[in-house]
This record gives sequence, C-alpha cells and structure tokens, in this order.
Amino acid sequence: MIHFDKVTKIYADNSTALDSVTFSIEPKEFVSIVGHSGAGKTTLLKMLMAEEEPTSGKVFFGSTNIHKVKRSELNLIRRRMGAIFQDFRLLSKKNVFENIAFAMEASGMPQSEIESDVPHVLELVDLSKKIWNFPHELSGGEKQRVAIARAIVTQPDIIIADEPTGNLDPMNTYDIVQILKKINDLGTTIILTTHNKGVIDSLKRRVITMENGKIIRDDKEGKYNL
Repeated sequence: MIHFDKVTKIYADNSTALDSVTFSIEPKEFVSIVGHSGAGKTTLLKMLMAEEEPTSGKVFFGSTNIHKVKRSELNLIRRRMGAIFQDFRLLSKKNVFENIAFAMEASGMPQSEIESDVPHVLELVDLSKKIWNFPHELSGGEKQRVAIARAIVTQPDIIIADEPTGNLDPMNTYDIVQILKKINDLGTTIILTTHNKGVIDSLKRRVITMENGKIIRDDKEGKYNL
C-alpha cells in the first residue's frame, strides 16, 4: 500500500531530516514509528501526506508516486487517509456531531449519509452520549475520541496517528490504543508515532525505529528500544 524508495529530505539550512529511507507498509498493518525528537518521524509523515517534497527518492501510495500527481488526484489520495493529532484540532464553535459532519461535508458526502454515519462512528468510539456537546465540555480523552471518529468517518484506507496519546493520562491512553486496535481489526491500516514505551510494548506489532533520519531497526513484533 505504501512504499518509500530511498527518500531523502534536506532542508535549506542543510539539516538532513531523512537519509535514504526505504520501507513498505502492507494493507491492514499496524505500524508504530519511534525515535527521539528530531529522528525524522514527523518529516516522514509529512512526506506520506505530501505536505513536504523529498529532496530525492519516491513515495508511493499503491502504484502512484504521490509527489508527481496533479492536485486533483492528490486530493483524492488524501481523502483515503485519516489523521489524528496530539492537540485534537477540533472546531471549538461546533458540537461533536458538527465536528465530525464537517469532515464528511468536505469530502462531498450527502446529508443523509452524514446523519446516519455520525451516530454510528460515535458508537464505535463509545461517545454516543456526547453527540451534542461542545469541545470545552469534553475531557482530553473524549476530545481524542471525537478526533478519531472524525478521522474514520470517511472510511479511509489509512489512519495516521501522530502522538495521539501525548496529552492523555494512562487510563485514557489505554482506551485510545484499544480503539485504534479495534479500527485496525476492522481492516484499516494504522501508522502510529509515539514516545510512549508502554503503548509500544503492549501492542506487540511492527515497530520501525528511527535515528538521525535513518531507519535503524524494523521489527515485526517489536518493543520500544531506544
């Protein structure tokens, strides 16, 4: 599904964020990417979402080199990706239903589908009772569940979760990881970046370890080993 082919990224100040990175991710995999700050994890995700262009090398989504397509085609590819961030990125003046509906509206989905799918996806993340609440009325864990619901409601092929538990306590962290595992079990590919050793060790899934812009380990059932 995803293939990085000798991808290098050198910024204008001559700092190297990625150094000839090559790896592949198969459909339905759950892959964690770990490394100290500055290891290249965020740049790697930006390459995948085509927010940054490589200095050299290629990034493929299926058979498509995502940095060589027209804007219209790139937008279609991006719709097949859902993103979850550490800071939730909810719209403060919209309630839970409206926050999730907004993602569907942006993808051109009809109102009838929005009205049926939003309650369903909230049930999946165990947040049905909060459908009319606003973000300021939610806990951190609840906000992240809304963010997950928003990411999966358009049924993407891939969820990119960038430090999704970074602002959460251990109990909420556990709950969010269980939801991500459930989504993966339903067939969605998950790419997770995290500094949380406990999360990585509990998953027992594939772990890619980065250091100084390079992949130094790629373990099928890895642990957090830095």
